[in-house]
Amino acid sequence: MTDATTSPHPEADPHDNRRQVLYWRLLARLFDPEEQATLESASLAVVEDIGLPSALLDPGASVDSIVQRHPELAADFDGLMVPEADDDEARVRAAEVRRAALVSKVLLNVFAAGSGTVTAGQLARWQSDAGWLERALGCKPGELRGGRAGAGSGAGTAGPGVGPTGTGGPGTTPDRSRLIPAIGPELGAIEADLVKRMRLREVLADPKLAAQLTPSMSLIEQLLRDKNNLSGVALANAKALIRRFVDEVAQVLRTQVEKTTVGALDRSVPPKRVFRNLDLDRTIWKNLTNWSPEEERLYVDRLYYRHTARKTTPQRLIVVVDQSGSMVDSMVNCTILASIFAGLPKVDVHLIAYDTQALDLTPWVHDPFETLLRTNLGGGTDGTVAMALAQPKIAEPRNTVVVWISDFYEWRSEPLFDSMAAIHRSGAKFIPVGSVTSSGRGSVNPWFRERFKDLGTPVLSGHIRKLVHELKTFLA
Repeated sequence: MTDATTSPHPEADPHDNRRQVLYWRLLARLFDPEEQATLESASLAVVEDIGLPSALLDPGASVDSIVQRHPELAADFDGLMVPEADDDEARVRAAEVRRAALVSKVLLNVFAAGSGTVTAGQLARWQSDAGWLERALGCKPGELRGGRAGAGSGAGTAGPGVGPTGTGGPGTTPDRSRLIPAIGPELGAIEADLVKRMRLREVLADPKLAAQLTPSMSLIEQLLRDKNNLSGVALANAKALIRRFVDEVAQVLRTQVEKTTVGALDRSVPPKRVFRNLDLDRTIWKNLTNWSPEEERLYVDRLYYRHTARKTTPQRLIVVVDQSGSMVDSMVNCTILASIFAGLPKVDVHLIAYDTQALDLTPWVHDPFETLLRTNLGGGTDGTVAMALAQPKIAEPRNTVVVWISDFYEWRSEPLFDSMAAIHRSGAKFIPVGSVTSSGRGSVNPWFRERFKDLGTPVLSGHIRKLVHELKTFLA
């Protein structure tokens, strides 16, 4: 390879050559941890030539350690990937080389997380580097790692948005509206994998380190599985993480329910005659015949008020959730959703969780945190034990909806399906649900899927918003 600081062709831009070298090294290290000697030496020449420390190329050096030794670089990392306007093309191209070196460092430290056992120190260093990446994107440290920030920004494209060539690659500033939604979930997944590869109990026993963990579905699953083995500080930190996650998800789901569970106006109920319900436009319109041109006054014979009462019918909602290992996401989401519906007026909510045994969680349905602490994730699946608890709760079939959330991989399939078909024929609304995850992905036993379709109750599978809509239709 030619010297990265000079061009083999007179017409070639040396800034482009330098930037290309740095990004080729980035891609090489992302896909192969073994260093390429030629790319390493060429990159070192570029970094030294533009006056940056060679530590940027050291995989073992954290961004924190580099900034501590070179504090003037802190400002460069902050907002590193935020677009800047500059009319001076030559200055922009030179700045892109410097940007490439800094971006490469952050991306490699965050996305080349390696394999094998992870120590608490390595996790802390990764969390710090991930915080620098978030700062480079113009976010606060920790803002993206749960995949929640930028959720309303639309679909993003995978990857960090850099490449070895041309337009839309390393020579341009990444589009944050596409970048942030793509990177957020990836950071959460990497952190969850790092936690999985280390001794979680040791992390939880350290309050400072536990406080840096970002709640995610993967982490919550591990905490719920291991909660019976925790005690003292570790158990307290685990509960705090579960509650943080539950509260964040509950806020999102509560907004969705509030938007979709408003019943029709009940005009049989007289409107309350209070000022906030006064329909001023209608009052003026109905009294226009009383207008006095001479006095320029409107005499009001009658005030009109808006109807605000909503039609509500007492309903019984029975939620049955498979708590086997494959349904963790659904268990968490539906536990929270059940608590939200339980808070609505005139809705009687019952919650049953099962694997090879069934547990009636109705007494705790208003508190999803306490409900989750009573679950026992994992094990096999036998829906007939849950059916034995659910059937006696159906006192008035036409006033009852049964939501059954499972992948339906049962070892006693036919007896369970026969019971479900009986509920449907009784007049109760039966909603089989294969997935109520945030992503909408899930697997359903084809045998059950076909029979539910023939029964006229197709399996609802997809984003949790679909289930919210179905319940709203029945309960409103």
